[in-house]
Amino acid sequence: MSARILDGKALAAKIRQRVAEGVQDFVRQVGDRPGLGVVLVGEDPASAVYVRNKEKSALETGMHSEILRLPAEAGRGEVLDAIGRMAEDPRFHGILVQLPLPDHLDEEEIQQAVPPEKDVDGFHPVSAGKLLLGQKGGFVPCTPKGILALLDEAEAPLEGAEVVIVGRSNIVGKPASLLLLARHATVTICHSRTRDLEEVCSRADVLVASVGRPGLIRGRHIKPGAVVIDVGINRVTDRARAEDLLAGQPRRWQRFEKKGQTLVGDVHFGEAMERASALTPVPGGVGPLTVAMLLDNTLEGARRAAGIGG
Repeated sequence: MSARILDGKALAAKIRQRVAEGVQDFVRQVGDRPGLGVVLVGEDPASAVYVRNKEKSALETGMHSEILRLPAEAGRGEVLDAIGRMAEDPRFHGILVQLPLPDHLDEEEIQQAVPPEKDVDGFHPVSAGKLLLGQKGGFVPCTPKGILALLDEAEAPLEGAEVVIVGRSNIVGKPASLLLLARHATVTICHSRTRDLEEVCSRADVLVASVGRPGLIRGRHIKPGAVVIDVGINRVTDRARAEDLLAGQPRRWQRFEKKGQTLVGDVHFGEAMERASALTPVPGGVGPLTVAMLLDNTLEGARRAAGIGG
């Protein structure tokens, strides 16, 4: 068996095109553009890249987008004030605070300062509560929303399926479990204290890995024919580790030898290819969907604010 590769880049492009068409329709009806505001505290290089990509993607769909940059030493009051100004600005229908924040800031407090009606990351307790209760009006976190889109693209049967999620974070694992329960799947969440992880995972018709441990999920964890969604993004620099995780991928190994580093997921790609029916690559799988769903949420927020349907 050789798994079908689930192309997150291609699906994200379709979603961005759909969002761009929705933006054009919104402008025709309302006269203004949907707006995305980003608060970036500090100069973390990875965060700066992520933020630029989000801004670029928003602008390409025709949205208004601005980045508010604050120094790493910015205090609690300064950050909260910045969020408050964006919250009151009608140009912004979605606001996100780029993580991680500097250590002296309370991430939970800062995130919850974003009003729920503009919380396009879907992290606010109001959005989380509505997702838990199956109510409309909240935002679904972007990565779990992308996971569902990939599963639909793969035409994975979810009703009655056994789904195992490895990882219990508030950002991915928990909200993904609720979305899948709403689709009538039987869901098990695994974590660092799960006994016999291999046995639990090997029952899954759909396996979602989101723990941040490179190559944790091996072929023996995967039920033959399962659909595997790899959410992990891990940078590997150790040569022996890379040689193992890139087995069967000669081009990627050549790039590793040239650069001395590579990105891998939580799933051993080569072994999974021999067991799964469909598999997301890393990079190029779930990642592009996260940004696409951020734009989709922002358009949704703009429509709600204007009182118009999708």
